[in-house]
Amino acid sequence: MAKAKEELFETINCNICGSNDYKVIFEGELSGAEGGEIDNIAKSEYKSSSNVVSSDRIVRCKKCGLEYVNPRLNPRIILKGYSEGKDEVFVSQVKGREMTFNKSLKLIEDYSKKGKILDIGTAGASFLKVAKDRSWDVYGVEPNKWLCQWAKKNYGIDVKPGDIFSNKFPSNHFDVVTLWDVLEHVSDPSAVLKECNRILKKGGVLVINYPDIDSAVARLMGKKWVFLLRVHIFYFTPRTIKMILKKNGFSAFKFKKHWQTLGLGYILTRAQAYVKSLVVPFKKMSSALGIDEVQVPYWMGQTLVLARKQ
Repeated sequence: MAKAKEELFETINCNICGSNDYKVIFEGELSGAEGGEIDNIAKSEYKSSSNVVSSDRIVRCKKCGLEYVNPRLNPRIILKGYSEGKDEVFVSQVKGREMTFNKSLKLIEDYSKKGKILDIGTAGASFLKVAKDRSWDVYGVEPNKWLCQWAKKNYGIDVKPGDIFSNKFPSNHFDVVTLWDVLEHVSDPSAVLKECNRILKKGGVLVINYPDIDSAVARLMGKKWVFLLRVHIFYFTPRTIKMILKKNGFSAFKFKKHWQTLGLGYILTRAQAYVKSLVVPFKKMSSALGIDEVQVPYWMGQTLVLARKQ
């Protein structure tokens, strides 16, 4: 029997201040699909490499300014989607990801001694591979079982399946905890940050990379901004990320643009969903010239923030 629509979607309050008073920023529409069809959609859309353009309604809290999807798909269905299926597209870009993470880790090492480091939502564990090569004691959690197996086979790293809550790490255990392109995906960012605070040592460093909806490129592109994606539930700005960090026992001390490196062909494929008429000729050209695998740094509003446990 199909599930009732009330079970598929839920209305939520602001994750920072708890208010239910908001302004609609982008109108959207709820899927008319039900039950098993929604489960199938989740399996195909909720994965690390997903490029499905958001059709959700995005609102802004009138009290604190946090922007988020409301109403949204039931978190249980989302987590199930992340947990199942393969993601060969995502792991095809490990070369560029390793280059990006090597630069990021050098920055982290300016603010933390090498020790125990946990990567939450580590996907194929490219960050942990780089950290391990640089003599860190690495740990990772990832909902997708196939990606956990990929990390073991290709990097020799044991990634624990599940999320930060299901793995029950000891308190005051890690020197650094990282969330690379993760916080905007989770159903309860405050709960995740609170747990990060518990498992970090006092003075430990929390690293978050997120797409900034108040960045110049996001404001310029509007509804065509490339990070308005179905998989993103929350949209942060420097102001709201500072607020949610402070709420959960952290003090942000560094913000910077986060340049990521990916293959040219991959970047063009993702851009095609937004500006197809402009991208298609360049994509054909890059394929003809055999330069799809050329690694290209790009920035479209990604922001890196470092914070300390207080």
